[in-house]
Order: sequence, then structure tokens, then C-alpha cells
Amino acid sequence: MVVKVGVLLFALFGLLHANVLQDAIDKAPTGAILKLPKGIYKGSIVINKPITIIGKEEGVVIDGEGNGTVITAKGSFITLKNLKVVGSGSRHEKLDAAIKISDGKQCEISHCTIEDCLFGIDMQMVSNSIVANNKITSKDLELGLRGDGLRLWYSNDNIIKENSLIRSRDMVVWYSHGNEIIKNYGRENRYSLHFMYAGKNLIKDNTYELNSVGIFFMYSQDSTAIGNVIKSSLGATGMGIGLKDVSNFTLKNNTVLYNAQGLYIDRSPFEPDTHNWIEGNKILYNSEALHFHSLSENNVIKENTIMGNIEDVVNDSRGSKTNENEIVGNYWDKYEGFDRDGDNIGDTSHKVYQYADQLWVYNPDVKFFYASPVISLLNFLAKLAPFTKPLFLMEDEQPKVKIKG
Repeated sequence: MVVKVGVLLFALFGLLHANVLQDAIDKAPTGAILKLPKGIYKGSIVINKPITIIGKEEGVVIDGEGNGTVITAKGSFITLKNLKVVGSGSRHEKLDAAIKISDGKQCEISHCTIEDCLFGIDMQMVSNSIVANNKITSKDLELGLRGDGLRLWYSNDNIIKENSLIRSRDMVVWYSHGNEIIKNYGRENRYSLHFMYAGKNLIKDNTYELNSVGIFFMYSQDSTAIGNVIKSSLGATGMGIGLKDVSNFTLKNNTVLYNAQGLYIDRSPFEPDTHNWIEGNKILYNSEALHFHSLSENNVIKENTIMGNIEDVVNDSRGSKTNENEIVGNYWDKYEGFDRDGDNIGDTSHKVYQYADQLWVYNPDVKFFYASPVISLLNFLAKLAPFTKPLFLMEDEQPKVKIKG
């Protein structure tokens, strides 16, 4: 059956009260397109039917006036496009948001600007939908008091593409599977991307900078992160990519630079007889390139470029078994061997040990003296004439001598 979609053109300009817009939504037939002219539409609105709301020109503002959630939508086939949404409430326990959408599929939120809203876009049990080209900023609060810029909760098979999250708290993907998160940008957030109990997601070509943590995966599986750039994570524990209790992950062709910790690996892979594949990444100019915590074995770490880092491998727990990962074919700028046959594979293996200069790993108080003359001298003496047996961390049996490409 072919349904002719009604088109409602608002001829009102300037300041419009919420009841005008809400009344139009309530009276619009299913599948209607509401095209809003430039103006400020005051108050919160509720959508519970398939409908499209489009700002037909720049300057269409929906202002929640500091009360609750600005737009609450429930159901399928809802589209919000080219709107500026401002002024949500400030209640964390109520998840006061710019846009809260739930219990639907084939929805779209695109080309919207969100400002002065505690949470940005909150998606709950939404599938097969698109969130694209939105600009999201939280309220001007301390980092931990801001809301999440974008939240996916039990939301599967969505496309999250080319959104910008700046000075928000987190983007979270919890209990959500099969999502494509592509070409997004995050800056000055806490976790630019945080996964929990999420599987089969694709994270591709995103750029995250000046956050506390770039991407953190927890209790998840079967996902791929490829072609992302994570740089300049802030603070003494600023992290590029973190893996905690995750299995069957692929990290490939990512660039991780200028962080305190490049890759953080904690009890991963988690499931027995599984692996994580860390391949072809550039791990550059971090304080620590690879940081292992707890038991972490059966990772395949190959063909990465590990260069310019203060420490290449850190093991902060004596039982993490870093040497039981498959580490092969990486480029290490600290490799001191030769390549006499010119095959770009070192004639001897590259072995990494933990010497006296890493006393701070087990005693954080010592880190105050890190890179000081006394610690540097201890390290030199330990390598020249070890007074204690250094701890063997890992071996790359086929280190690359030159950077590929």
C-alpha cells in the first residue's frame, strides 16, 4: 500500500512556545514531515509516532529551558535533522538529555547541534538506525559531572558516523552489538569511546585526542578497531587503547601516540583458547608502549611499529606472563642487532628485560625519581654488571630492522 506523506510547513517565525510544536506533533498524521523555519521553540517535546522533524534552514533551536530532557522519542521511523537542541536539565539520575530515543528501529538523528545539555543523545533499545554528522557538547561542568555525549544501551546494528563530541564525558556502548562506529571525532572528554559487554562492533577511522582515555574495551568480544588515531591522552595514566577481559579482538593499523600508556592489556584475552590480534599498529612516542597488567597471554602482537617510547614493555604484576604472547615481526627502535643478509629481519632476536630503572612499576613512590640521574645510573650499572637478575619480559624472534613502507 502506498501512503502519501503529508508535509506541514510552519509559517511561524521568532519565539514559539512548546505547546505550538507539541500540538503540531500530536496532530500530525503518521509519517508526516514537519519542516520548521528559523526560530526558538521553547520547552520539551515528546514524540511517540513515526514522524520526521527537519529544520528547513539554519537557526531552528529547540530550547528545554533547563528542565528535563529536551526531546523524548519512542518508537520506530523517527527522524530528527538539522536542529539545534539546547538547555536540558541537570539531573544525572534522570539522564536529562538533549535527545532520548528508545524502543525503535530505522530512526535517524543527523546534522544536529547539541549544546548546554547534560547528556547528548541517549539511545536505549534502538536498532538499525543512523546517528550521523552531529556536534555534541555537554554542560560547562567539571569532567566527571558532565553527562555522556552519546550512549548506546542494548542498541544493536546501528551506524554511528562522523559525529563530533567535544567537552563531553564519555561515549559509551554498553550491551550493544553489531554497531559501526566510523569517522567520529572526540576531544577533551574522559573516555572518548567506552565499551562494556559489547560484541561484534566495528570501530574504524575515528580520531580521539586530548581525552583521559581514547578507547577502552571491557568484558567484550569479537570486535575490530582499525585505522583509528588516538593521541595526547591527558594525565599520568592517560591511555590510548585499553583491553580488559576481552577476547577475539583485532586492533589493526591504528596510530597511538603521545600518551602515558599506549596499549594497556589487562587479563586479555579472557576466554580460554582465544586470542587477540594486535597487528600493523604504530605505537609512537608514548611513555609506555605496551603495558601489561594481570595474567595476559595468547595475544598475537606482530608487524607493529614501536618507536620513540620511553618504555617499550611494562609489566606491573609479576604473574602477567608477557613472554607467553606471540610477539614477532615488529619494528623496535631500541633493537641493537644487525641485518647482514638484508632481509629486513634482525640476525638476532630482540629481548626486553626489566632492569633497576623500572623499580617504579612495583613501587609508585619511586616514580617521582623516574629519569633522574640516580635512577639512570642504577639502570646503567644494572645493564653493565647486574647486581640482581633482570626480569625477562618478552622476545621478538624476528624483529624488523626498517620501518615498513
